[in-house]
Amino acid sequence: MQTKTIASTTAQNNFGQILDDVAHNNTRYIVKRRNVSQAILLSLADFENLLSNQSEREKMQHLVRELSPTYQLGESLEIV
Repeated sequence: MQTKTIASTTAQNNFGQILDDVAHNNTRYIVKRRNVSQAILLSLADFENLLSNQSEREKMQHLVRELSPTYQLGESLEIV
């Protein structure tokens, strides 16, 4: 199984080809917008495997945590 990242506009312009790659080659795509990960595209068979396999679920959780954007307001100040 291979995981690729792709810009949302590229995904939009090549959706049929990407869908074929996902369905036939079990490729996962992480779709980014403005260089921030927004979604994961995976096949139904891959999704079913994730639901039934604890090890695969844990791997996906780790991947999602790594890719999730962190939003923070302001800066932390160190008081001396």
